[in-house]
Amino acid sequence: MGHLLDTIHSPADLKKLSVAELEPLAQEIRERLIRTLSKTGGHLGPNLGVVELTLAMHYVFETPKDKFVFDVSHQAYVHKLLTGRREQFETIRQPGGLNGFMLRTESEHDCYGAGHAGTALSAALGMAVARDLAGGKEHVVALAGDAAFTNGISFEALNNIADQTKRLIVVLNDNEWSIDRNVGAIARYLHKIVTNERLNHLHEGAARLLERLGGKTGKTAVNVVRRAEEAAKGLLWPSVIFEEFGLTYYGPLDGHNIGLLVETFQFLKTQERPVLLHAITQKGRGFQPALDKQKKFHGLGPYDPETGETKSAGQPTYSEVFANTLVKLANENDKLIAITAAMPNGTALDLFRPHHPKKYFDVGIAEEHAVIFAAGMATQGYRPFCAIYSTFLQRAFDPIVHDVCLQNLPVVFCMDRGGLSGDDGPTHHGLFDISYLRGIPNIVHMVPKDEDELADMLYTAMLHDGPSAVRYPRGTGPGTPVKEHPVAIPIGTAEVIQDGEDVALFGLGALLPMARELAARLEEQGHSAAVINPRFVKPLDREVLARYARRVGVIVTFEDHVLMGGFGSAVMEALNEMQLSAPVVRIGWPDRFIEHGKVEQLRAKYGISVEAALEKLGPYLKRLSRAGVGVR
Repeated sequence: MGHLLDTIHSPADLKKLSVAELEPLAQEIRERLIRTLSKTGGHLGPNLGVVELTLAMHYVFETPKDKFVFDVSHQAYVHKLLTGRREQFETIRQPGGLNGFMLRTESEHDCYGAGHAGTALSAALGMAVARDLAGGKEHVVALAGDAAFTNGISFEALNNIADQTKRLIVVLNDNEWSIDRNVGAIARYLHKIVTNERLNHLHEGAARLLERLGGKTGKTAVNVVRRAEEAAKGLLWPSVIFEEFGLTYYGPLDGHNIGLLVETFQFLKTQERPVLLHAITQKGRGFQPALDKQKKFHGLGPYDPETGETKSAGQPTYSEVFANTLVKLANENDKLIAITAAMPNGTALDLFRPHHPKKYFDVGIAEEHAVIFAAGMATQGYRPFCAIYSTFLQRAFDPIVHDVCLQNLPVVFCMDRGGLSGDDGPTHHGLFDISYLRGIPNIVHMVPKDEDELADMLYTAMLHDGPSAVRYPRGTGPGTPVKEHPVAIPIGTAEVIQDGEDVALFGLGALLPMARELAARLEEQGHSAAVINPRFVKPLDREVLARYARRVGVIVTFEDHVLMGGFGSAVMEALNEMQLSAPVVRIGWPDRFIEHGKVEQLRAKYGISVEAALEKLGPYLKRLSRAGVGVR
């Protein structure tokens, strides 16, 4: 096991193998993926599906001179195995190890970093045009899943490709899935192509012709087949949408037939026109549990490499509490609508869908459309809840401003993964939503301390006659039981957990326990500490803030968010406006992109901890002691 793979130190080694040897190599790669990711977790299903495609691309093209742009790039693990990172592969998504996505600083073979869908075609076109301007000869290949074509950016790129360059290769990796099964007209259109019996018969004949002609005449063979298909294509359907955009369409073909893929890529290299290769692949191929449970094995934690079983879930996650609460609210409110952008599993709306199928809408990977769609429904008296990860909601900033908040429409933004997203890294950390939302007029921004308060905030948002946002972390909370029925929280009111005279600790959301722990440590040192659950980033509870600013010697803010423009900044701005001079110590993330890793380790590294807060508080505590305050 692993003998062929162990000889691959770079793509140059791959080219030393025969085409026939690529098939057993593909099997070895699948075994390595299944074995390694069973320990580290990661995007298993997508990578099992692109093994042959990636092998064929590297066999025909030459990175880093030629450029591979992977859409999302969560399916680039095979690429990493073939480009000098095989010995490091056990570290993928681990602290200090390989990133789970393409990363330009990690390897010269990673020409473009990504983590969000729909970017590959635009980036690849930019590279192709830059090559043309410089007089280069290198090839640019964009590999995008069918789900990426539900994203508006992909179509913006398609609209420009034929006008801007004569050489670009787009590979459509069609497996009918993103994380959940794809939806919408594009998915139906691609399915219609794939299931056309007459077209399938034509391709079977084409494959047999290629086999008879043999590998030495690959370009001639593909050309002959191409002309035959062109003659038949007009008889089968009026046009292929990609051809209307100016890309010559090839396919669909078997994305697991390495010989056919190699032949086809060798032919596509010769084309002086933009082309699109439609390859049919099977997400999770080679591992039955991943085939049986596509959603689960898109991305997951450690599992049993034999059975695919994972540790049984314990307490419900924040996502599940969100979905279960929404079910209850929809039971009572006929106007409540749930919207997701291709993330029913990640946001847990797949729990909502069976209860209220007519109130559930998946719009595909189209966050901008999701928000404007919600705005349109809100104008007609509905209460749309948009469940979109904090990191993905960034893509819809203008519709939030222009279509929702400007019109003061009652759309609720439910921002899953608010805060650090651990192993996924900087493309998925939700560390900016407070900054990018709190400057927008009309919006209410809430952050719950626990599961029960999340339910209360969702109920509050449903009753609020204007836009609102609720951010909550990935994974589980403290395990607080959720009441049978949520209660409304008065907008802009904080909760005083405990009173104090010397220091006021504002612990936002998931970091409230850190404020509690710091209060206990300060009490041990003889200082009286108040602990406040702010609940609202906007509007702030200015009454509570002013009360403690006039009383204590120093205020401390905790937030799982960047400091720049975050909750602590909002506190300082409010104090300045009220002409109160209480000093503020802020605990949060620095002005940089945070790498992937374990949450607790990253917090310790960047000073999001009680110890860091005590160190920053040191000078203020000394002043309190010298003034005879705070020593009990």
